[in-house]
Amino acid sequence: MKNNIIQLPLLPLRGLLVFPSMVLHLDVGRDKSVTAIEKAMMGDHQIFLASQKEVSIEDPEPKDIYQVGSLAKVKQMLKLPNGTNRVLVEGIQRAEIIRFTDKKEHFNVEIKLLEEEHGEPNEEEALMRSLLELFGQYIKISRKITEETFATVSDIDDPANLADIIASHLPLKTKDKQELLEIKNVKQRLEKLIELISNEKKVLDLEKKIGKRVKTSMEKTQKEYYLREQLKAIQKELGEKDGKTGEVGDLNEKIEQSDMPERIVEVAKKELDRFEKIPQSSAESSVIRNYLEWLLALPWSKKTNDTVEIKHAHRILDEDHYGLDKVKERILEYLAVQKLTKSIKGPILCLVGPPGVGKTSLAKSIARSVNRNFVRVSLGGVRDEAEIRGHRRTYIGAIPGRIIQGMKKAKTINPVFLLDEIDKMSNDFRGDPSSAMLEVLDPEQNSNFSDHYIEETYDLSNVLFIATANYVNHIPQPLLDRMELISIAGYTEVEKLHIAKEHLLPKQLEENGLEKNKLQIRDEALLSLIRTYTREAGVRNLERQIASLCRKAAKIIISGDKKRVIVTKKNLVEILGKPLYRYGRMELEDQIGAATGLAYTAAGGDILSIEVSHYPGKGKLTLTGKLGEVMRESAQAAFSYIRARTNELHIDPKFHETYDIHIHVPEGATPKDGPSAGITMATALVSALTGQAVKKEVGMTGEITLRGRVLPIGGLKEKSLSAHRAGITTIIIPEDNERDIEDIPESVRNDLTFIKVNHLDQVLKHALVEEK
Repeated sequence: MKNNIIQLPLLPLRGLLVFPSMVLHLDVGRDKSVTAIEKAMMGDHQIFLASQKEVSIEDPEPKDIYQVGSLAKVKQMLKLPNGTNRVLVEGIQRAEIIRFTDKKEHFNVEIKLLEEEHGEPNEEEALMRSLLELFGQYIKISRKITEETFATVSDIDDPANLADIIASHLPLKTKDKQELLEIKNVKQRLEKLIELISNEKKVLDLEKKIGKRVKTSMEKTQKEYYLREQLKAIQKELGEKDGKTGEVGDLNEKIEQSDMPERIVEVAKKELDRFEKIPQSSAESSVIRNYLEWLLALPWSKKTNDTVEIKHAHRILDEDHYGLDKVKERILEYLAVQKLTKSIKGPILCLVGPPGVGKTSLAKSIARSVNRNFVRVSLGGVRDEAEIRGHRRTYIGAIPGRIIQGMKKAKTINPVFLLDEIDKMSNDFRGDPSSAMLEVLDPEQNSNFSDHYIEETYDLSNVLFIATANYVNHIPQPLLDRMELISIAGYTEVEKLHIAKEHLLPKQLEENGLEKNKLQIRDEALLSLIRTYTREAGVRNLERQIASLCRKAAKIIISGDKKRVIVTKKNLVEILGKPLYRYGRMELEDQIGAATGLAYTAAGGDILSIEVSHYPGKGKLTLTGKLGEVMRESAQAAFSYIRARTNELHIDPKFHETYDIHIHVPEGATPKDGPSAGITMATALVSALTGQAVKKEVGMTGEITLRGRVLPIGGLKEKSLSAHRAGITTIIIPEDNERDIEDIPESVRNDLTFIKVNHLDQVLKHALVEEK
């Protein structure tokens, strides 16, 4: 030994640490470690013990071993039957590795012995007493260290030795023990050890409190179990079977296994306690039972995994619905935003359109495309607020409102929830249900929806609400403000034809038990069916007529008259009877005082013939044909414009003094209104007064001002299709409606010539036959 520096074999320890004056048994199994022990035994039995930084390392490198360890003496070595060597070692003194001299067969290190650094004796004495007192308190709480150990430790006078012996008995982490081993100053070591024991004592105190609490809880549970078993035995002796106790047990088990939040579980347990105490014959007993069953039946956290894939959703919407391109586009935009934001919060979609256009089936398709459960609630005729919010439990026969009922049917917290016919809600003295719907449809409020029956708040924020309506005007403004409207105007004839071939006919063939080859309906027959047997925006009546054809075909086949039925335009009347409707046709020749207008109706588009006649009189203007207020005003505007422009139009300036004018729109039983007949009326008037005929192949639509300006109109797609159907080849439209031409099907668009105008003079130029 020179300057306290010596060379010794190194034994790396895993999860252990040896302090000076500490005697410990070690099990040694690694080859390098066994070689190091054998080398020490061949010499003066001295070895250096240092801990590994990571226990999991099997073959450590010098960087994986702490620098400070203990110089120790191998007292005994014993080979066990399993091949492990058990070694008894005694720590002698702290030491620090200076360098590694050998790493092949075993680690050989050069170490420097570390001397203890003592401070003020009185200070160390005071710290020793504090440490002993704390150690004694710790022993009483832990009960893992014997009183004899404390007695032995109390006799130690050396503060350094005392700190090491106490540290060796404490269940500290290897990292904390290493920190103590590396502290050479005795005073600092005592202070650190006092801090560590204080922390351990606090942890033990907390463990003791938790243990007492668990024990008390277990005793209470055991007591309740014992009393319940006694109650069962008493009921058995009295001849009662399970009685109410069995029912309570079943409900309690369901509550424990349910997915209810903790606050709802507490409410349910409280109600169950009341249920248990109330006699079974009491009316309140059944009220509580029903309430508990509703709580258990509602989904509180169960949800389906959303699969918002835009391509998949687009494919499903195209499978289920033909046409409606703008509607589908808006729905896909809505789903794309939901996927990006991972949130349902946003506008509530409201599908608005006439009956039979597929609003409900669109909502079903949305549910299928995002892999969510679908639930529908019809709001038609609902006039009581309790229908939405539920009844108070104090009322006889009280039940939750339709929203909570719908969630029970849905069985998940994130269904697609259809509020059907939201415009059909009304109100009376019992409240306004549309006001109750405000909370349901407001994304900022519906996470805490309150139903009067359930009483506890229910989270609706994960629900995808979709509403449907026929008329926007019937929806209250505050409710409308919470929804985004998607208008479904209806289907064109071309779209109806595709829907009939691809959806309605296959469905009805299956429902009526017909094979595909047993009934064939030609395209011209389907088109005739659409035009002359139905008049609607949707396809509901069309489906009924196809169903009627299927039934008649089934009768013919079963009767044995034919094995196969082919429906053509010719035999359609024989099978279904006379047509129910007629559609407008263009004039066969140019007419004076008659112009063809284009109209938009609830059933799509139609042509509108406007006739003008003048005869001697005093300038009286007569309007017939059940015209609405707007059409009457359009006629007045056209009349005023012509009076102001008699010179330019080559009309007698005093015609209003010598002639009466009669404007008539045929089909007088059908109400007609709208501004788009303005230029048609003006053209018919000019034709009648000038004697110039109106071209038979020209149809027109547009609103007129007193100065002759032509203003834009709506429904150009439907109007163009009706014109095409009637055989019209040229359509005069307002210049501002040019953007709507692209909405018209290409097959129809290619057969029509669109003339864009912004003034009545241009209309007359293209509509009237030139004078020879």
